[in-house]
Amino acid sequence: MFHICVMQDVGQNGEPEASKISPLASEKIIPIVCRMTRKPTGELRRGWTTGACATAATKAALQALWGGETPKTVTIELPRGECPKFDVAHSAYGKGWAEVGIIKDAGDDPDVTHGALIISRVCMGDDGIEFRAGEGVGTVTKAGLPLAIGEAAINPKPREMMRNIVLEQCSAFNTSPNVQIEISIPNGAEIAKKTWNGRLGIIGGLSVLGTTGIVRPFSCAAWIASIHRGIDVARAEGVVHVAGCTGATSEKVVQELYGLPEFAMLDMGDFAGGMLKYLRKNPIANVTIGGGIGKMAKLAQGAVDLHSARSQVDFAHLNQWCPVDVSQANTTLEAYQLAGPELAQAIADHARQAVERQLGGAQIAIDTVVIDRAGTVLARSADE
Repeated sequence: MFHICVMQDVGQNGEPEASKISPLASEKIIPIVCRMTRKPTGELRRGWTTGACATAATKAALQALWGGETPKTVTIELPRGECPKFDVAHSAYGKGWAEVGIIKDAGDDPDVTHGALIISRVCMGDDGIEFRAGEGVGTVTKAGLPLAIGEAAINPKPREMMRNIVLEQCSAFNTSPNVQIEISIPNGAEIAKKTWNGRLGIIGGLSVLGTTGIVRPFSCAAWIASIHRGIDVARAEGVVHVAGCTGATSEKVVQELYGLPEFAMLDMGDFAGGMLKYLRKNPIANVTIGGGIGKMAKLAQGAVDLHSARSQVDFAHLNQWCPVDVSQANTTLEAYQLAGPELAQAIADHARQAVERQLGGAQIAIDTVVIDRAGTVLARSADE
């Protein structure tokens, strides 16, 4: 599931740290944008996905269309049995159609679609239940996603939830299930510019997402799922070389170094393990891993989650790769300044070897690129 833009912290190597993203669960179109950089203290409040909001809006719109009155609140049952209540924030109707809008509440998750108005417009159709992309909802233009090219970017689970609502309301109002559902998100096209949708071939707006209907604050599942979808799209496009980088600077360097297309750039961030595990089962011929020297040192030492809160460079271990003593260095960059190119090359080599171990014998050619804050390449390592 997904839309994503990332508000970033700065890591010890000077490159942006990838911050956490909302858990639009393990769906397959794209993750979400951050509206804060720090995890709040105390118990976190969960929220509701765009798919849940679209389903609630669809139920209320059908009641307005067939019952002649728009409810003030609407309750739906989510896939795991929860029954949240939603307030109706917008309603309109005309001859043969009705629409309702629900304001998305993502709880305490850093989800850029928090506060967005999710609108469902319904009208009678001719052939079963049809889904359409309205204003601010994207259209699929590349293979590799769970929807056909040309389809509205409304993911399979939200479609299933809305179909169930149509059947439920058809039974209540004794009418046939021939319904067109158009989902729109005002300003969605602008929000989507801050997401990875364009990279995955979803053009014109956001995706309607949500496997469970629930946004669990500060889950990393959505980010990792979006990396997986990036790999799927690259494979479907016949790409033979992809790259995963730790931040924007290293991504720019690596993309220019190899002349890679945008959709070959996987938004790895801190989640090296999530990317490599998926590549092990879904290999691509050539994979480049790029990053600042601090994060690449952590990868070289075996870390697969490179966030500063979850892994640290072991300078005693790093010292074994140096011609001089760097055990008292405060940062990897300081250690590099003391030890020089030999350390950078050791980090690139050991990082490549660590990646090869993670890939578990998959037939993938690996190379690594280590950069400094300014984007200067300090070292590279490739399979012989």
